[in-house]
Amino acid sequence: MTAISDAQIKNIVFDIGEVLIDWNPRYLYSKIFDDAQEMEYFLSHVCNSEWNLRQDAGYDWDKAIADTTTRFPQYASQIAAYKSRWPEMVAGGVAGSVKVLQQLKAKNWPVYAITNYNHETFALSQELWPFLTLFDGIVVSGSEKICKPDLRIYEIFLDRYDVNAGECLFIDDRLENIKAAQDTGIAGLHFTSAEQMMRDLEKRLNITFD
Repeated sequence: MTAISDAQIKNIVFDIGEVLIDWNPRYLYSKIFDDAQEMEYFLSHVCNSEWNLRQDAGYDWDKAIADTTTRFPQYASQIAAYKSRWPEMVAGGVAGSVKVLQQLKAKNWPVYAITNYNHETFALSQELWPFLTLFDGIVVSGSEKICKPDLRIYEIFLDRYDVNAGECLFIDDRLENIKAAQDTGIAGLHFTSAEQMMRDLEKRLNITFD
């Protein structure tokens, strides 16, 4: 594949979880469980990352809760809390990252998002954190029933918003998602911190953030 020149980049595409919002189920479950080991067991064997990804891919929340409660009835209330108390899993926006998004928007850079997110909780998130409404376009996995790193979600983005892959830069904290974007011709930036992202963008886009 031909390397993408930074000079070609016109569109900035963000991941959301752990890039723009500080999400971690332990923020909630450390309040629910008195025993840290039991909390880790619950998050590894009951409502684990694979389970959460099913809902990000559009599986019905209530059915997921009912199914899992049948398997683990002793954790019925904790399973139900994953949906009913979902906002408590978010510590808020990642301050430096939100600043980058806001300043890119102010500088008239087109900004988009491709996110693994349940469609119900994403709608709630936009109400709670209004900076999530700043995008010129968003592809939400729960609405498409396809999650990153499936190449199809990037193709949906390119087709829906009629943008050229070679003019896009995708920012994500997971390398497998960056690799998939690159496989569709989109340039990638691996997120490790808001400060690192800001400095990389300044260099690659030849702009300055306040």
